Amino acid sequence: MANFDRLKITLQYITPKHLISRAMGKFASAEAGWFTRAFTQWFIKRYNVDMSEAAESDPRAYATFNAFFTRPLRADARPLEAAEGELAHPVDGAVSQLGSIKGDTIIQAKNHDYSMQELLGGDYDLAKEFTNGSFATIYLAPRDYHRIHMPLKGTLRQMIYVPGDLFSVNPFTAENVPNLFARNERVIAVFDSEKGPFAMVLVGATIVASIETIWAGTVTPPRGPGIHSWDYPASGLNSIKLDIGEEMGRFKLGSTVILVFPEDMMEFAANLEPQTVTRMGTVMGTLK
Repeated sequence: MANFDRLKITLQYITPKHLISRAMGKFASAEAGWFTRAFTQWFIKRYNVDMSEAAESDPRAYATFNAFFTRPLRADARPLEAAEGELAHPVDGAVSQLGSIKGDTIIQAKNHDYSMQELLGGDYDLAKEFTNGSFATIYLAPRDYHRIHMPLKGTLRQMIYVPGDLFSVNPFTAENVPNLFARNERVIAVFDSEKGPFAMVLVGATIVASIETIWAGTVTPPRGPGIHSWDYPASGLNSIKLDIGEEMGRFKLGSTVILVFPEDMMEFAANLEPQTVTRMGTVMGTLK
């Protein structure tokens, strides 16, 4: 690793990431008038955000930066292309890694692996459901649409909050910080489907001021140092059933979604590989 790259990684270890992220969260949720508008327009230009896809294309219409960042798209911007027996991409982003889970081991990047059990908050029984299964890690860049949708129809079984660090999750950091996704703060949603269980892991990162789900609202911040878990009924008035393509959560400032599936449940589309651009609603794979 070059000296400058080593310095960038070292700075991530020593920077007060939680403090910076929470401070950014306060600004992002504030109605700061002209300053919010100026910052939003700078952000659009800096990251080449395509506002023509937004339900509200005028940046001046957003009272807060969070409102802009979690903006809904036009109804016709992301048609659901996945048909019966297929999975849909849950987010706009780019594939970081995907493939088979080797026992309990997931590929993070070249020369870096991590444990499924660690990713899922140390829950051995839950991790065992995904032994030798499949996974996909999708990185959301600042310019992307930041609402998260369902890859297939499912009933929520459990939500887990796992405290952790807030390293950046961009590709450079993933290649240089061991155990990155299993050490960062994250929210895990476990669903049951007609074909078996699957989990969606919403990973926090530097400047990611909030992770939300549509059934619980803001999960973090704050949450505290311990792991929290919520169980949900499989049926009845209080059960949470979401259809393929339906919104399940959102990031307030971008991050990463990790999908995990059991062995022999699904197969990824042949065109998917690291760095493939994803668009919510397009075909991600097929169910077996």
